Amino acid sequence: MRPALRQLKDLLASMRFAIALLSVISIAAVIGTVVRQREPLPNYVNQFGPFWAELFGALDLYTVYSAAWFLLILAFLVLSTSLCIARQAPKIARDWRDAKLSIRAQSLRAHPHHAEAELKVDAAAAPALALQRLQAAGWQARIDARPEGTLLAARKGKVNKLGYLAAHGAIVLICLGGLLDGDLLVQAAMRLQGKQLHEGSGAVEARHVLETSTPAFRANLFVPEGGKGEIARIDLPGGSVWQRLPFELELKRFIVEYYDTGMPKLFASEVLLRDADGERSARIEVNKPLIHKGYALYQSSFDDGGSRLQLRVEPLAAGQAQTLQGEVGGAALALQGTELRLEPSALRVINVEDFGQVRGSDEAARAASQPAGLGTHLGSAARDPAAKSLRNIGPSFGYKLRDAAGQAREYNHYMLPTELDGVSVFLLGVRESQAEEFRYLRAPADENASLQGWLRLRRALLDAELRQQAAQAYARAASPRADTQQQLLSSAVRVLNLFAGTERVGEVEGGLPGLSAFIERDVPQPERERISEVLLRILNGSLLELDRLARERQGVALPPPDEARQKFMAQAVMALSDAAFFPAPLLVTLESFEQRQASVFQVARAPGQKLVYLGAVLLIVGVFAMLYIRERRLWLWIAADAQGGTHWQLALASPRTGVDLDAEFDRLRTQLLSQPS
Repeated sequence: MRPALRQLKDLLASMRFAIALLSVISIAAVIGTVVRQREPLPNYVNQFGPFWAELFGALDLYTVYSAAWFLLILAFLVLSTSLCIARQAPKIARDWRDAKLSIRAQSLRAHPHHAEAELKVDAAAAPALALQRLQAAGWQARIDARPEGTLLAARKGKVNKLGYLAAHGAIVLICLGGLLDGDLLVQAAMRLQGKQLHEGSGAVEARHVLETSTPAFRANLFVPEGGKGEIARIDLPGGSVWQRLPFELELKRFIVEYYDTGMPKLFASEVLLRDADGERSARIEVNKPLIHKGYALYQSSFDDGGSRLQLRVEPLAAGQAQTLQGEVGGAALALQGTELRLEPSALRVINVEDFGQVRGSDEAARAASQPAGLGTHLGSAARDPAAKSLRNIGPSFGYKLRDAAGQAREYNHYMLPTELDGVSVFLLGVRESQAEEFRYLRAPADENASLQGWLRLRRALLDAELRQQAAQAYARAASPRADTQQQLLSSAVRVLNLFAGTERVGEVEGGLPGLSAFIERDVPQPERERISEVLLRILNGSLLELDRLARERQGVALPPPDEARQKFMAQAVMALSDAAFFPAPLLVTLESFEQRQASVFQVARAPGQKLVYLGAVLLIVGVFAMLYIRERRLWLWIAADAQGGTHWQLALASPRTGVDLDAEFDRLRTQLLSQPS
């Protein structure tokens, strides 16, 4: 049993084992730097894919520094380094005290740096002369008088030995500091206090809240402008736990400044901190934390603090619009005439997007004319990473529409129109889950910079009576002959029905893909290109008449047939086509808002931080001592000779040899072995 324990101890205290542990920790630190930690799972699924995201999650790569295997490696490194110190410290202590006076005079000749000389100095006065010369050269020497002669032993750079202890002790302190400031103490506090993880659903209860006695933690504190906060959230693998603070933080004012591009330049918080001893005002900025009784409060980020929104709900088919009042993150709003509930989820006053290269309308038309290219046309607000052109496109807001079964889709709409390809459009985004990116519908703005023109045309397209009237008007305008008008009427009705999705070809729901599917099914291959051009002319002409009829019904003046009108109708066709794939029976627009911002603070209680700082200082000192301070030992043997003088033997030794040591020995030989004047 004892040999096995001895072998285990030797393994743990070996340099190879410590180097292996340090290598694994270094690799883990690289992973923790490259992979963003503690992000929502959908972000990782979107970045790595479902398989790798699940595998990396199982390996705790999203929480490297709190993973059990990482903490275990740190613990073994502490143990290994402590055993190394315990093994080497007695040897270093003995060597520190040992002046090596027991060396024999004959052995001095065995040193590589060795010299001898005959000096005309009396044997009784020679030791004093040698000691004087050594002290002048900066050596502290000890004398051993023997019957056959005198030995002087001197030493320089013995601090080098302490460098070993300082460097290894620094590793222990840094690792202990990391263990103390990690999640280990939080998990221990949860067990001691009988607390449980809050898994993100339901209200926060007392069993989810830690008391103020938790010795170390890092948490996020969300405080809306004008509000107060005294409970912070600690994110842990599998959920979160809430930490009660011994003070209350009130956000008096949130300040944010922007660059000309719209990117944030500065954000800061003016706060009022209250505790049992009173209150104090402070300003917290990025890299300028507030330190209070061992707690550090950092400006981490900012968010919406419950902005008030005035929303307009527009049906995409027939129906009446309604106006609602809501708050971001507030209660869900019931929608009249549906089983859907609207949940306002976000408001961004400034949105900086890259419009370096946006696809042209011709390309978009080609993509949207085929079902396979539809995803590209509906994809992210359409930018190419090859060229960057940052532009602030104004406020946006997000919401969810949740059905009776609890299933929800997420939407993100921009409040103001944005010019793309020379056309002013509203960007209306949707996604099925957070693992996806938003797909944007580009609805054109009308002559009043409003969305009402396109919505009017959309509702008219879904009205069978108006489609029939528009087809008749187009047929009359296109040809004066009655037989030709009848053919055009039949074709126009068929095209409008296919485009509206009331007549389907297979599983295609309408739009330009519906026309494309019809052509592929019913038109021979040689005639498809010609028929496609004819049907597109019929579609464009019929939609012009449809828009005119819809305006007449509502008493809205028809704009002049200029270039702006042409661009509006061209984009309207694309948007109407894409609307068939926009999964919503209604459209929610933002009419006005009253912004209320919030600050997100990181609250840290890190007693191990001092250990880490001390370890860092010791590590610097230790490495400097080991690398730049060279230990040297010198011996000088003096014995009387037959001519009444003395014979001097000089030897210099060092664990590290080199050119510098050779030069130093030459200087010492000149200083110590020269004839006295």
